[in-house]
Amino acid sequence: MSFFCSLSGEPPQDPVVSSKSGHVYERRLILKYIADNGTDPITGDKLEEADLVSVKASPKAVPPRPPQLTSIPALLHSLQNEWDALVLETFALKQQYNSVRQQLSHALYAQDAATRVVARLIKERDAAREALANVQATIGVAPSAQAGGDVEMKDQTAEEAPGLPKEVVEKVDETNSALSSQRRKRKPGPGHATPAQVKKYAAKHTIPSLHSASPAGINSLALSKTETGLFATGGNDKIVQLYDRNADKVVATLKGHTKRVNHVALREVEGSPRIVLSASADKTARVWALDSASGEYAPRQTVKMHKGDVTGLFVHPIQTIFGLASLDRTYSVHDLTNFSPIFQSAAGEDAYTAASIHPDGVLLGLGTPGSTIQIYDIRSGALAATLTPESSTPFTVSTLSFSENGYHLLAPDSTSSVAIWDLRKQTRATSINLGDNFKINKAIYDTSAQFFGIAGNEGGRAFAHKSWEELARFEEGGEMSDIVFGELGKEVWGVTGREVRIWGASA
Repeated sequence: MSFFCSLSGEPPQDPVVSSKSGHVYERRLILKYIADNGTDPITGDKLEEADLVSVKASPKAVPPRPPQLTSIPALLHSLQNEWDALVLETFALKQQYNSVRQQLSHALYAQDAATRVVARLIKERDAAREALANVQATIGVAPSAQAGGDVEMKDQTAEEAPGLPKEVVEKVDETNSALSSQRRKRKPGPGHATPAQVKKYAAKHTIPSLHSASPAGINSLALSKTETGLFATGGNDKIVQLYDRNADKVVATLKGHTKRVNHVALREVEGSPRIVLSASADKTARVWALDSASGEYAPRQTVKMHKGDVTGLFVHPIQTIFGLASLDRTYSVHDLTNFSPIFQSAAGEDAYTAASIHPDGVLLGLGTPGSTIQIYDIRSGALAATLTPESSTPFTVSTLSFSENGYHLLAPDSTSSVAIWDLRKQTRATSINLGDNFKINKAIYDTSAQFFGIAGNEGGRAFAHKSWEELARFEEGGEMSDIVFGELGKEVWGVTGREVRIWGASA
């Protein structure tokens, strides 16, 4: 048995019956009607909500079918609608399923790529740690779990560099073993100058007008270690001059560069011809070798592999290779036996503005325009450490020098101060302020590591190592662009303008 709402004619969802008239209503409809009229809609008698009685149906009773389902066509139409809704819902679920599968596939691919990157970084980190361990072993300290002071370990993000050829690495290791084993016994050679003697140095000789007046200026100086008085200079006039002080004459004028010469160096090995090397702002480096037959220097190699100014030049302690650093963010190594390139590093984060090789041949220090010093293991090309000064104002590290005993590194830590880094403790031993107006051009240790020299816009200065006492000032000639210690430290050579000046003990 079923009943219908007297107002809507539909089966009520919440039925109530009037206690006065006995009519059945949908609760929500009759309550609205009572609120508006206050009477029974059928009889017109007064009716209140209290006169309504809820009809309690059995919870198991099946609700009556709506009128539209009382015929077969209506039932079929309703079933068709339900089927269509089911098909649409199934289609939506399939789309959602495919979308989830695609998202899962992307997530798995990303996870696999991340795993590969992490594995590569772990490998490179281990290589860097191994390189640092080798560095620390060569300077006589045990590897530490964490770098101290201002030394920051780096994980390489670029692909690991292939490093030097195996036969070159063997020579480097052999030289490193031989030299590092002697380090603790290294002492100043017999007759080497002392800091007390350096205090008494005075100007004793000037060699003028070595290079052209336009553009004027000498940028670099290199002294011969086998022939007293022989030296090479590189100038703004794009020329390299080889000069004999004793004979007071130019031995050779070496041309070929198209821009200023930034650095010069000499390779001198007993039984082999002397080699002159130069690095220039024209993005090239050149090599000249002495021809024993003619007695003249002939060009042997022109390095054109860099895309920026060549700002660093060094001859490796094994004496058969030399290296270059460039503003193109790479450094390279070249063979002095067959005059061919053997290695170029991957591009780093910063340009390189200076270079210095550790006396034992394993470490390569590179200055940057971002105030930092990067130290590489030259054998593998792995970045071992980064030294970062505390200066808040960025500056360019345009010069650096390892001490002869291998324990210290000398480099600017601001535009007007130099720091001595203790490589054993991996911290700065001290920082020396040279004056607010001082601009550093060159910093170099002497071969005994007893003292070091600084060249700048206010001339040159010499300091004692460990006590950091200023020993002497060399102010004749004004700005000094390069400074070099002579044999046994008995002289200090400097370049000022177009002149080479020599200071030493007065006769």
